[in-house]
Amino acid sequence: MIEIRNISKQFGARVILDDISAVMEPGKCNLIIGTSGSGKTVLTKCMVGLFKPDIGGILYSGEDMFSMENDTRKQLRQQIGMLFQGTALFDSMTVEQNVLFPLDMFTRWTLAEKKRRVDEVLDRVNLNDANNRYPSEISGGMKKRVGIARAIVLNPKYLFCDEPNSGLDPQTALVIDKLIKEITVEYNITTIVVTHDMNSVMEIGDHILYLYNGKKQWEGTNKDIIFSKDVLLNNFIFASEFLQDAKEMRMMQAKQNQS
Repeated sequence: MIEIRNISKQFGARVILDDISAVMEPGKCNLIIGTSGSGKTVLTKCMVGLFKPDIGGILYSGEDMFSMENDTRKQLRQQIGMLFQGTALFDSMTVEQNVLFPLDMFTRWTLAEKKRRVDEVLDRVNLNDANNRYPSEISGGMKKRVGIARAIVLNPKYLFCDEPNSGLDPQTALVIDKLIKEITVEYNITTIVVTHDMNSVMEIGDHILYLYNGKKQWEGTNKDIIFSKDVLLNNFIFASEFLQDAKEMRMMQAKQNQS
């Protein structure tokens, strides 16, 4: 579990985060949404320790990461998996070598043990025949799956995903959403997803944090969001025609259930 406790952050005179609190629970996909400049990126960087909040704390299992001893903080960071927006794969390495990289960095396993683990996670993301291929030889969706495999190869407790569906077609995006959801539940990971993809919000949004001008404007689930009366949230969410249709369908279903 990750607890964001009353954090604020500013750069110069500009306030980026203003007294934000939230709890990110394990086994759930916790989504952070908002327009550009709302504070999503700064909040995420605070959560992984790249920025230190001016006020407040980020607690992992009850312990503030910024009060930890260096060795404890290092151990914590090894429990964090990262899926980057552009996948950040090494072009000169094969798929297998890319997924091996964290194991080479942080374990003393034998090469056979490492390769066995790589095979396990590649099989989990349905890429069990891609070990010797290079990033230039695979599709964008496959690259995302390699990125997920690399992010979970150390069996993390926490998984951060930055715009995981960026650059993907809708069908492939649904596959990636489903995979992230399955892995989150299967391994009881605390997953944080920063996204602009409203389909992802509706598909995997177990817990949604909506930021507006650096403040927590709204918090709830993908079921709650359909019936939200928050004007700013509705303007943001229902700009999508698909979600407007989804809202109307769910409201019709609710009326039918009441009758």
